[in-house]
Parts: sequence; C-alpha cells; structure tokens
Amino acid sequence: MLVAAKDMHYTSHDGRQVLDGTAGLWCCNAGHGRQPIVEAIQKQAALMDYAPPFQMGHPAAFELANRLSEISPDGMNHVFFTNSGSESVDTALKMALAYHKANGESSRTRFIGREKGYHGVGFGGISVGGLGNNRKQYGNQLPGTDHLPFFYDRNKQGFSKGEPTSGAEAAEALEQLVALHDASTIAAVIVEPMVGSAGVYITPTGYLQKLREICDKHGILLIFDEVITGFGRLGAAFAAEKYSVTPDMMTTAKGLNSGTVPMGAVFVQDKIYNTIVDAAAENMIELFHGYTYSAHPIAVAAALASQKLYKDEGLFERAAELAPYWQDAIHSLKDANHVVDIRNSGLVGGVELEPRPGKPTARAYDVFVKAYEKGLLVRTTGDIIALSPPLIISKEQIDELFSILRDTLAETN
Repeated sequence: MLVAAKDMHYTSHDGRQVLDGTAGLWCCNAGHGRQPIVEAIQKQAALMDYAPPFQMGHPAAFELANRLSEISPDGMNHVFFTNSGSESVDTALKMALAYHKANGESSRTRFIGREKGYHGVGFGGISVGGLGNNRKQYGNQLPGTDHLPFFYDRNKQGFSKGEPTSGAEAAEALEQLVALHDASTIAAVIVEPMVGSAGVYITPTGYLQKLREICDKHGILLIFDEVITGFGRLGAAFAAEKYSVTPDMMTTAKGLNSGTVPMGAVFVQDKIYNTIVDAAAENMIELFHGYTYSAHPIAVAAALASQKLYKDEGLFERAAELAPYWQDAIHSLKDANHVVDIRNSGLVGGVELEPRPGKPTARAYDVFVKAYEKGLLVRTTGDIIALSPPLIISKEQIDELFSILRDTLAETN
C-alpha cells in the first residue's frame, strides 16, 4: 500500500521511503508531487472544473495542442484528446478507417499488429495486440486482424546494449501479409517503437524504417503506439524522433501530464486530418467519435504544466545524457543471480530472469516483493524485471537502484 509520493519516492503505509524505479507505471516522467503541476491543477479546478468537448471548447486545450505540435514530427500538426492509452489506440484505429473511407478506399478495413504487442485493453487494442492472456477470455475481437512475427531472438540479441544490430529483417514479414490479404484490404499497421509492457524489448536497428518503407509502398498507414515511449522516456520527445521514422499517427498518454490526471492524445498527420474533414458535408460532424472528458480542463492544465516543466528542466535531454550511465549500471547485473538477458534504451531497462522449473513468473514476483521491502519499486512482467524511473533520477539514485536489485537477486532462490 502506497500513501504518499514526492519527487523520486513513494511513502508506504508503514512509513518507509520507496525509490520509484517505474515512474509509477511508466508515466510519472517529471517525478511525483511537482509543485508547478500541483498548482496548475489547483488553479484550474477553482477557475473552471469542466467544459463540454462537443460543440464547445476552452482556450487551454488549443494551447496544449499547439505546444504538442511543436515537439511532434514534421507534418503532425493535429491532436485529438482522449483519457487513456487504450482510448488513444481505439481512436487511432477508427481514424484510420475514416481516412480510407474518405479517401475512396472503403475496402481497407484490416489491421496488422504484432506478436507481443500491447495496445491497451479496449476491444480494438486487444485485437491488434499480441498478448494471449489479454485476449483469450473475451471471445471475438475485431474481425480480420493479423499479426507480424516478433523480432526478438535471444541467441542473436541477448545482452545487447541499446538497439540490437540484428532482427530488422522481421519487418519484411509485412510483405507476406500484404501478399496474403492484398494491400487493398489493409488499413493500418500498429506497433510499439519499443516493446514495453511485454517485457522491454528494444527494436532492432533499421526495423522501423523497413516498416515505413513497406507501408508507403502499399498505401498502408503506420501507427506508433508511443504511450510508453512518448515524452522523454528514450531521451527524445518521441521514439519517432529517436529513430528518425515519422508515422502517420502516434498514440500517447502516460507522460503527457506526468501521470497526474487521466489523459491521452492521438497525433495525426495533416493529410489524415484534411482528408477526413474535407470529406464531410458542410455543417456536419466530420468524425463521429469523442469522449465526455476529452480535453478535460484539469487534465489539460496538468499537461501544460508538465510540458513546461519538461522544457524548463531539460528532462528529455537529461534522459539522453543519463542513458549511457544507466546502460552501464543495468549491464553490471550481467553476472547477477538468475539473469539470462538484459535490454535497455534511454531510461528503460529489462532484466530477464531464468524462470523456476514449472513455476513461471514466481521468481520475478519474489524479487518484486523483496525489492519493495528493501525500499525499491520495480515492475514485473512474466519473469522480467522492468525499470523506467522518473526522468529526474540522479546518478546516485541509479547506483542505489541497482545495488538494491543486485542484493535482492543474490537473496532470491
């Protein structure tokens, strides 16, 4: 049980300080309880608590959209606000369908995801997602979806520092899916630029470029799920910037306002916005989609304050500067007890453990509990320890994090 949070630490119910090694849940990029964000939320709540997003607007929402477009890839000047990563994904999928319909290609209704992909928990997200446990209880999902194979091969990529140099050829499987289904039926491909929730798998060098080339060749939209990678996590505003690949849409949430108020956003290329809007009849709704809490004033206020804090403190640049130190620190665990692989990029890390025979996930869960008792919060997915601290972490705190984790692994059977 957690009862309070400030900067890099949570306070447990029994009064202990717990170093946050996960930025809450990949989201508190500016740290906890940052005064500029707190004050912005308080001020907005007193000024205007809510404004309807249909037919009405409020100036701060447009200010935020303009600020976000300044840090987004070129040509991505339009933003649709949601309330979560799951909503952002379902929104992007619907936009892809609307775009193709407006463009005279209504046959493009199929989506391509990827094995081990995580795109939230809406029916659209679990359909394009590639995690079996997220799908198997819920029967039919979106019809016609298909999935690219996963790119990870531990024998070739194990203990890579940063982006693996092998594995980009896995993107070429998209050509096989195009041949199977015909390009005229495929609306969009959606991938995480870095696999987060499934266990921190770093995209091989050249992989995203190959996907972009194949999508362009066949008129398929490319969607990056940047819910985790957005807003500094990899040392750039977005993974699209880090990898120099511009998608047609980006889904975001989490770090948008440093996890303080539920909020998400979908970034779209101008061509998508213009095609959908221009196809609508005069005085008619252009996109029949939206949420009661889209661009909620308090969430927007928190986002504006968060974005200003990121810029004023140079937190994206700080993440890039700390990345080599973080890389050396996490790979120092290569000889630690039970470790079979280590993966990293920016301020993200995954430490994969050998599972106990017949008891998958048990060893990593024990590490999670023991680390918490020692004053460190980590996250587990399967037998992988996932790490993604707030971008304000210091070198001394990085040392502390991995010292606790090494001691914990040494004590774990």
